[in-house]
Amino acid sequence: MTADELAFATIAELAPRLRRRELSPVELVDTVLDRIARLDPLLNAFITVTDEEARRAAQQAEEEILHGTYRGPLHGIPISLKDLYLTAGIRTTGGSRILADYIPREDATVTRRLREAGAILIGKTNLHEFAYGTTTINPHFGTTRNPWNLERITAGSSGGSAAAVAAGLGVASMGSETGWSIRRPAAFCGVVGLKPTYGRVSRYGMLPAAWSLDHAGPLTRSVSDAALVLSAIAGPDPHDPATAARPVPDFSADLAGGIRGLRIGLPLHHYAGSLDPAVERSIEQAVKVFGALGAVVREISLPRARYAGIASSIIMSAEVTAAHGRWLRERPADYGSDVRERIEAGLAISAGDYLRAQRLRRWIAEEMAEVLHTVDVLVCPTTPQVATPIAGGVAALNDPPPTVAEGPFNLLRLFALIGTPAISIPCGFSDDGLPVGLTVAGRAFDEATVLRVAWAYEQATTWGKQRPPVQ
Repeated sequence: MTADELAFATIAELAPRLRRRELSPVELVDTVLDRIARLDPLLNAFITVTDEEARRAAQQAEEEILHGTYRGPLHGIPISLKDLYLTAGIRTTGGSRILADYIPREDATVTRRLREAGAILIGKTNLHEFAYGTTTINPHFGTTRNPWNLERITAGSSGGSAAAVAAGLGVASMGSETGWSIRRPAAFCGVVGLKPTYGRVSRYGMLPAAWSLDHAGPLTRSVSDAALVLSAIAGPDPHDPATAARPVPDFSADLAGGIRGLRIGLPLHHYAGSLDPAVERSIEQAVKVFGALGAVVREISLPRARYAGIASSIIMSAEVTAAHGRWLRERPADYGSDVRERIEAGLAISAGDYLRAQRLRRWIAEEMAEVLHTVDVLVCPTTPQVATPIAGGVAALNDPPPTVAEGPFNLLRLFALIGTPAISIPCGFSDDGLPVGLTVAGRAFDEATVLRVAWAYEQATTWGKQRPPVQ
């Protein structure tokens, strides 16, 4: 493989070559670090690059594999972490001035599990400050730029992770989602973003945004890679009481099982007439692909979902403000203005407001559970538009942004609100070459079906194989 081929290869392609010793982890890591040195000054995807540690870990992985100690498909694979996952001995900033020099003493559970699987940490990625925003326009560490167009945002808050994967600056990255923060950056950057079921992956050692909404999940270049990473990081954790005591299946096992006869629900009434033309065209074509693959596509109704945005916003605002109470009192000037204003706004939410929003959340989840008795998955646009310009991008912090229609906005927030699994996959491009994302969502703890549907679509199309112009 050439250096470019290595940089854009998937875990599924690299792992067999690493295992057979046809490829050295040292060569792979050096290739990625060279690209970071060359391209990250343009993209600003990273806050910290762990080049020395990565090279040491690559040497260790090479020796282990040489002596027959192969840990699995992530062994020797360079991966980055959104800079809110604790990393022992490596600073974890949360994209903030407040934690700019914070050096944790322990790893997050996700960090530890990735290390145990043999993954190699290459760096910590940029994010919207404290994961509380939608643009990754960061006043402390700079704006992350989209590899498809450097004047466009990557979305937030996992914008650095999405940009890194899209540009070949690592094979995968860990993001987090409280409202849409894995899937929207994935859509804007043309990569795969998986938000697992709430409780499937431990959040222990993640800097919190909103405790009842936070999810950990991967951004990757393929659906099969998302399945491989999820298998490594999932499972109960005594440090996180929200994790479910459920066995972790091999999420790769049934990817090729086909979707003939599978029932796909289409919530058309939430987005019809509300999308950018490029997004609308791409979604219509994607629905035809599912039909050609043998799935049964039917329109479904989710009338309660129109309240998802307001319920999510109230819960998130109250919980984020509670988490930042001490810093807000003692260090208000150290926040960026947009994030400080949002945190301060949460002070106006009463206990009654919060409880009513939680009841509304349960009511919405009950409707979704009923609908998922009649279909196996839902598909919908990830976002109603492609990546917006950086200039004026702070306007996109509004809930919803002025350019986003209410129906698609509610669909964006719905799956994190009720905790069901959802994945965004590439499904097209606008006329000016910006990626479009498609979401597949399913029943709680049924990531296997969600991944199978996404994989079937991915195999039937070529959208995920495109490379951005930043090379």
